[in-house]
Amino acid sequence: MAGGYSGEHIISIQSAKTIEKNLDPELYNVYKIIVTREDWTFEANDGQRISVDKNDFSIAVKGEKIKFDAVFIVIHGTPGEDGRIQGYLDMLQIPYTTCNSIVSALTFNKSYCNKVVRDFKVVNIANSVHLIKGEPYSVGAILEQIKMPVFVKPNESGSSIGVSKVKSVEELLPAIEKAFGEDDQVLIEEYIEGRELTIGVYKVNGYLHTLPATEIISKNKFFDYEAKYTPGITNEVTPAQIDDNIREQLESKASYIYRHLNCRGVVRMDFILQKQTNKLFFLEVNTTPGQSENSILPQQVAAAGNNLKDFYGALVEDCIKMQS
Repeated sequence: MAGGYSGEHIISIQSAKTIEKNLDPELYNVYKIIVTREDWTFEANDGQRISVDKNDFSIAVKGEKIKFDAVFIVIHGTPGEDGRIQGYLDMLQIPYTTCNSIVSALTFNKSYCNKVVRDFKVVNIANSVHLIKGEPYSVGAILEQIKMPVFVKPNESGSSIGVSKVKSVEELLPAIEKAFGEDDQVLIEEYIEGRELTIGVYKVNGYLHTLPATEIISKNKFFDYEAKYTPGITNEVTPAQIDDNIREQLESKASYIYRHLNCRGVVRMDFILQKQTNKLFFLEVNTTPGQSENSILPQQVAAAGNNLKDFYGALVEDCIKMQS
């Protein structure tokens, strides 16, 4: 399932192409379902668009009713990363490759997820302020709680859409309005100077695995939408050139968070290694990480000595096994 309702629709389609290309055709019949607000459709080889029967999540192709053994969810943003699709599939008892609906909803809400992870007491969390549309706020009250510079971001959004790095008080209100243009909740988070590290974590056959971490070095102010999806803007170093002590901490903390949030399938966790202290700060969990040719996770799979065909196949087999 690809597409979705958010600004990440196009990126999701690109991710789906990578997965479709790398699922073993001798083992799987792959059907790409594109999700929009108007319809969920399968495009047949002859170009015909066939609507999904949402009563049982099936399609009718040339008179044959096709039901699915498993769903590889690769919708970034709503409704595939916030738990809605997962809840629907749970009701139909159809297995899928991602975290369940509760975990997806929690991790999609950056502020709520930060509060939960903070209580684990295994990693640092930047100070932040959580705004809700319609609730009064003031710049003065915000600056009493956090120090500039800050990141202003939609609380439920991905690919850094609507995110601003704010260095002056004058920039704060326009950045808040920009973020509210993407979401009804806004997170304002203190900027942590340091190196941005991201690591894939997944579980198959009951065993938890971490992938080689990536360091993200952006030519832009930060790892924004352009930096994520425009070749040449960002230098992504996989595996990250970090001390063994930092690497072990990163793997240990990411694994702990994965287990204690009750994640499933593959997720990607983002951290900042603070420049002054070498402390790790948690940023967020991506429960449907990008899989396009420019995405980080495929780089990490390759650096681990694995290939995408085996990797995606293991995720599919594991989700089917868990349901049976």
